[in-house]
Amino acid sequence: MIKVGIIDDEILARRVLEEYCAKIENFKLVLSTGNPLEFINFIQQNEIDLIFLDIKMPELSGMEILSALINPPKVILTTAYSEYALESYNYGVVDYLLKPIRIERFLKAVNKASTIKIGASTEHKESHELQIKHEGIPLNISFISILYIQSFGNYLKIFTDSRMYLITETLTHISTVLSDNFQRTHKSYIANLHRVSKITAAYLWIDDNKVPVSTTYKIIVRNKIAALEK
Repeated sequence: MIKVGIIDDEILARRVLEEYCAKIENFKLVLSTGNPLEFINFIQQNEIDLIFLDIKMPELSGMEILSALINPPKVILTTAYSEYALESYNYGVVDYLLKPIRIERFLKAVNKASTIKIGASTEHKESHELQIKHEGIPLNISFISILYIQSFGNYLKIFTDSRMYLITETLTHISTVLSDNFQRTHKSYIANLHRVSKITAAYLWIDDNKVPVSTTYKIIVRNKIAALEK
């Protein structure tokens, strides 16, 4: 059974997707909401295999949600705006559906999703190390030793207990291979929430380092930390 979620602030758009999903025998709709924060709270406590995610929403956009999630489920984006198509594929989405969504186009996207193994995005969760190339040399860095990661132009700075590594990579891609305790906190930062010692209004303290938390990610970060502390 494939667990499906729908996140769209337009009620009629949700109803259409709900009707389409009901036609798929092995689909189980576990969440249908117009509130992005409700979805983020839900996914922290429950498993979802596939989500239909609207791009333009008032509180958080679909792109902001994707940026915030570590190891997200498979995603089919839905929108009335075709100009987001190219950008959407930078997030590794399965497909991009333009509204109004026709049933035949919906089925094509679902068939595409079915060719990708459910849970494939979690293949790195059981790993305890991050594999990188530093100055051309392959290295394994234990997740527990990583404090935070900062975007630096076309590079990333990986700060660990012992040193900083500079690698050619993007935050979007590296987030797919990190364990669940890592969380995007800002457009330029990912933090290891297990290493957080103090939380203030705008920062996470990790050892003696201040990692910024932007307004976009504040609620997500606090909810994730609370979940990890349970």
